[in-house]
Amino acid sequence: MKTNANLDHDTCYNALISRDPRFDGCFFVGVTSTGVYCRPVCAVRKPKKENTLFFRSAAAAENGGFRPCLKCRPELAPGLAAVDSKRQLARAASNLIEQGFLRGRSLAQLAARVGVSDRYLRDLFQSEFGVSPVQYSQTHRLLLAKQLLTESDLSMTDVALAAGFNSTRRFNDLFQKHYGLIPSKVRRRSGPAQTDMISFEMPYRPPYAWDALLSFLSARTIAGVDAVVDGRYHRIVRVEAGEDSAVGWFEASHEADAARIRIRLDSTLSRHIGYLINRLRAFFDVSCVPQEINKVLGTLAQNEPGMRIPSGMDGFEIAVRAILGQQITVAAARTLLARLVDKFGDPIETPFPEINRTFPSAATLVNLPVEELASLGVIRTRVRAIQEIAAAMLRSELTLSPAANVEQEIQRLHAIPGIGDWTAQYIAMRAMSWPDAFPASDVGVRKALGGVDAKQSARAAEEWRPWRGYAVMHLWRSLELPHD
Repeated sequence: MKTNANLDHDTCYNALISRDPRFDGCFFVGVTSTGVYCRPVCAVRKPKKENTLFFRSAAAAENGGFRPCLKCRPELAPGLAAVDSKRQLARAASNLIEQGFLRGRSLAQLAARVGVSDRYLRDLFQSEFGVSPVQYSQTHRLLLAKQLLTESDLSMTDVALAAGFNSTRRFNDLFQKHYGLIPSKVRRRSGPAQTDMISFEMPYRPPYAWDALLSFLSARTIAGVDAVVDGRYHRIVRVEAGEDSAVGWFEASHEADAARIRIRLDSTLSRHIGYLINRLRAFFDVSCVPQEINKVLGTLAQNEPGMRIPSGMDGFEIAVRAILGQQITVAAARTLLARLVDKFGDPIETPFPEINRTFPSAATLVNLPVEELASLGVIRTRVRAIQEIAAAMLRSELTLSPAANVEQEIQRLHAIPGIGDWTAQYIAMRAMSWPDAFPASDVGVRKALGGVDAKQSARAAEEWRPWRGYAVMHLWRSLELPHD
């Protein structure tokens, strides 16, 4: 939707009633019965369809005679606000805080990391969040600790350490001061704590097509990096955080009766658990609202009404997968990826024999001789595309994450030789969790639509906006299912 000059009324209304935050900033809605215009995430009761007009910008809405909503405050919408560069800077700094950057580092170091003075950073947090960076960090740590107390089986000491507190006493004092409870009163778990892993749950909105998800992941596993075994998903994870970087594993299983996914996480990753919880929620798409999506997809969703889009744990890996998957089969791409991991991945010990190597990082591949990567059977144009993406990520010009500005990053990807729209759309769908991504030229998509060409595929998908990414998952899945 962000890339279209004209906004489709039905598409925008479907996005509006879903309140999906991924559409915030893509458009504004003017309500003719009130004369007010809002963001698509506004919490007020949704207007009737016939009372809505949609605008690409706040300026266009005001030019149309609408005044801004005082509740959702359109000036705060991401991507289109006049102060959005400041907002993006604040988000970058807050993401670093949530990843644990301030553990053992000063506010001045955080400010230097994002390229501003510490005074400017304090003023920025006050204007954007209403608190100082230190207060923001403290609230994040307390909320993370509360979640771990409720959902994990970590000991009290390990909860404090995982949430970033240097001592249990400090943790207890702050927790009681802010919540009026001692931490043990929040604890649900009974029995001994695990020491080699962290276990927690991620509830979702039913239904959840777990078998379809595992089938998708299983067909794309990379030897040594991830595996599907006995209805569970195992994967190696690397968190890039400078000297505090870590490598470990996780296992995911489905607890259908309780409508949740159970995660078992290597305890070596505990210092990054806040960051990993957010990535895992995106990976398993647990915030999805299937009912709203299915209203738009109609009969396409009837076989798997709980379809999800699995995001990536590593945006660079998704980009490499997409590039190596250009114009070849999924099986052939897996072969190339396995060679890449075998030669450039680092070994790691895990409880699972199927996973034992990391996926090569951007830093590992960026400066390798082209011939060295080409010797694996990779076309040189694709080697250069991989290395240009790696360089852009290391320069922070690309993030390839669910927090990315989708329109900007797709444009940046298109500017790289060897990256066409299929590759950019696949990366947007899986690395950025963009729900309206649609690789119209995809062979599987066109086959599932009856052998149409790319233009016909794109036209057919218009009725599925703004959930075309989910339509892609359904179309791919339809090729796996038996037909009458």
